[in-house]
Amino acid sequence: MTQSEIVETPAGDARITWHPAPTGRARIVLAVSHGAGGGIEARDLQALASALPGAGVSVALVEQPWRVAGKKVAPAPTTLDTGWRGLWPALREPGLPIVAGGRSAGARVACRTARELGARAVLALSFPLHPPGRPEKSRAEELLGAGVPVLVVQGGNDPFGKPEEFPAGPYDLIEVDSADHGLAVPKKAARTQEEALDAVVTGVRKWIAPLV
Repeated sequence: MTQSEIVETPAGDARITWHPAPTGRARIVLAVSHGAGGGIEARDLQALASALPGAGVSVALVEQPWRVAGKKVAPAPTTLDTGWRGLWPALREPGLPIVAGGRSAGARVACRTARELGARAVLALSFPLHPPGRPEKSRAEELLGAGVPVLVVQGGNDPFGKPEEFPAGPYDLIEVDSADHGLAVPKKAARTQEEALDAVVTGVRKWIAPLV
């Protein structure tokens, strides 16, 4: 059963929607936030929240204060980081190791703050390596500087950075063939949307297992 709580942060009220593992089976928390253009209804976040609790992973879907307040435009990165730091104590309440994560802008926040907050690892869904059409504006430094194990899940046709554009580094990468920034796959793709999401969930589950 899901549980939602409002958490006060210096950036405003955030919301955590918990998808807990069954009683006595929780081994780790996966805390994932949304991007700058959407919320926790994103297909990959919902797929992880549905599938991972059965594997002993309590999933916390995090809504940044700007989304809770009903605003349509995300604030500056420093404000996003402030909100994430402010809700971290609530994520630690179960007393379990935490994998920090998010999609797009949320992945950047997780990378920037992981070492400081003591995250066990980072799950970066659709990491925005650069703005579309602007590869010279690379954000690779944030990814490479996370300081903890990182798994990147990237669409093969993501305009914010295709898998082959990513620099070599100390992280793992799962490519979702033909998928865009939202990990949506075209109807003519070799895999259906459901199969693509199943592959993402399976890959994340295998990656998390040894982190406990």
